[in-house]
Amino acid sequence: MKYKKKKHQPINGLELLVNKLKKSSIEYNAFLEHLSNVETNFFENPELEFELLISNGLPLGMNEHNEVFLKTVKTHILEQTFCVVDIETNGSNIHHGQIIELGAVKFRNGQIIETYDSLVYAKDIPQYIQEVTQITPKMLEDAPRLKTVLEEFKLFLEDDVFVAHDIKFDYKFISDSFEKYDLGKLQNRKLCTIDLSKRTIFAQRYGLDFLKELLDIDIHQQHRALNDALSTTHILEKCLQNLPQEVQSAEDLIVFSKSDNVLVNKQ
Repeated sequence: MKYKKKKHQPINGLELLVNKLKKSSIEYNAFLEHLSNVETNFFENPELEFELLISNGLPLGMNEHNEVFLKTVKTHILEQTFCVVDIETNGSNIHHGQIIELGAVKFRNGQIIETYDSLVYAKDIPQYIQEVTQITPKMLEDAPRLKTVLEEFKLFLEDDVFVAHDIKFDYKFISDSFEKYDLGKLQNRKLCTIDLSKRTIFAQRYGLDFLKELLDIDIHQQHRALNDALSTTHILEKCLQNLPQEVQSAEDLIVFSKSDNVLVNKQ
């Protein structure tokens, strides 16, 4: 049975352009013309804006017909690299804190192919965050500065699908941090494993700790970035095993994760 799509919220010009690419490739010059009308452009030159979008992780490709296409539309789930990310922070947003640890796992076709893990220098960590994460200011004294970690992570991420168990927090915090240090804005396609697990795993709750116990994920230390990214990777793997037959491409997967096909309806 075909899954239902949720109604879309109002979207901006770049999202409209990406939505066009979800349906079909666009001839390069026509794409540049569309791009020149996007109000949020950084450059006036659409060719430069095109290159900026690619450098910021939007998975754009060119085919033999000189057409721009969205790679996630044409990439089968088994061939797609997912970058599963988790961060620990000492505040709720970049105005009241920063990343103090970043962990990421590259996952493709059932295999972990690479990991990234770094503490980040910070002067202060609130006591309750120290208790939750077991990260202390002493541990961060010799850690690299945030800009260095963000630069390394951007190279690690490339144009992979960005995955997190609370996509709204991790994606926005990292994107805002990139912008703060003039490293661009995240444009990677993104996937939330909370959303996806609600459509593929029967569970009473969908928090990371509950799903770890339910799925017997044997990673004990919690609230550390790489460990939580590894736990999320195992959840992603389980979700991918339970997909409907019609979900084939990486973009199908992203759309399905936002569909109305939740398995457990809360009354």
